[in-house]
Amino acid sequence: DNWAFLYAQRLALKQELPLHVCFCLVPKGWWWDGVCRGADHPVVLSPSPQECAELNIPFHLLLGYAKDVLPVFVVEHGVGGLVTDFCPLRLPRQWVEDVRERLPEDVPFAQVDAHNIVPCWVASPKQEYSARTIRGKIHAQLPEFLTEFPPVIRHPYPPSCPAEPIAWEACYSSLQVDRAVKEVEWATPGTAAGLAVLQSFITERLKSFGSHRNDPNKAALSNLSPWFHFGQVSTQRAILEVQKHRDKYKDSVDSFVEEAVVRRELAENFCYYNENYDSVQGAYDWAQTTLKLHAKDKRPFLYELQDLEQGATHDPLWNAAQLQMVREGKMHGFLRMYWAKKILEWTRSPEEALRFAIYLNDRYELDGRDPNGYVGKRCLWSICGIHDQGWAERAVFGKIRYMNYAGCKRKFDVGQFERRYAP
Repeated sequence: DNWAFLYAQRLALKQELPLHVCFCLVPKGWWWDGVCRGADHPVVLSPSPQECAELNIPFHLLLGYAKDVLPVFVVEHGVGGLVTDFCPLRLPRQWVEDVRERLPEDVPFAQVDAHNIVPCWVASPKQEYSARTIRGKIHAQLPEFLTEFPPVIRHPYPPSCPAEPIAWEACYSSLQVDRAVKEVEWATPGTAAGLAVLQSFITERLKSFGSHRNDPNKAALSNLSPWFHFGQVSTQRAILEVQKHRDKYKDSVDSFVEEAVVRRELAENFCYYNENYDSVQGAYDWAQTTLKLHAKDKRPFLYELQDLEQGATHDPLWNAAQLQMVREGKMHGFLRMYWAKKILEWTRSPEEALRFAIYLNDRYELDGRDPNGYVGKRCLWSICGIHDQGWAERAVFGKIRYMNYAGCKRKFDVGQFERRYAP
């Protein structure tokens, strides 16, 4: 279920050449034991080496940054062309650019947006202001792009040299991971596990998604974002399967498409076209102005990063949300908004609030370092008003949308959630 992989195979078949898959394992970065350690070997990748072997496609695990190891591999193996996936974030885009600069001039390099359903640069040629401005553009193009995947076939052209055996434990020990962040128990990495979560969503939770997705006490969410983030389940596959049940659960299916396609691809659009996607400087002018006007307002509480990280504030709901994220690697979507807005209210400046929110999101969320995390209804949406509008002016927030404890109590049983994630 990956258009970059399918395109690469089509090129190889047309030229009657073998096909290779390379994964460059970067030693430094945000890694979790829970994502890296799978049942069969320490590093769970998609496609897996076993799947590739069954398709007569060698899988090469290259240790190091792509710019250092991939061009060497291309030359040594006489590779005739390179295909890569797409991510709009700064670091992956730099990796792609670094590889492009070091490839031999006669080796073509193609990038396929297998991350989105409607490719990011096709959905819109510019930064969109809100969901309202991009929704029609995406829905108009879904008939062309939301199609069933053609099958990957067993590759008929064998490679001249097999892949080197992978020393999994050595690879795992080479990773400079943050081992203070513990494994999660609810999520098993890998495509099979992710598809099982998709199936359980359809059979058990989809019927409630439309009506109960904003209630943290109800089991109504898909919980698929970690597998989407790591490319182990395709968003397109999820939408194709969920849409089969539209006759039965129209409101839920439409709401899921809005969240998983329109809102998700809106976040990708913002990160692709706005280089300040993780900074207050990336906010709209009205939001920057209002935040600056209220930057010196007296805060009702002031917390250091360590207080926030430990869930040690005066607010039991905020603490419970933070502890859910630390323990499970996933905070309920509605509470992510409340969580980020309170960080704005309890820190010295909007810049500090955003820095703390991104740090905590990226350190503990299984779907951290993702466009939807930087934008979505999390960091920049909550703190900087991205894809939102100006509201009634108040202290600290200015015209940024406000959320409070009393409002949450009107929406769901706050006490039940607090008891579930007590310190």
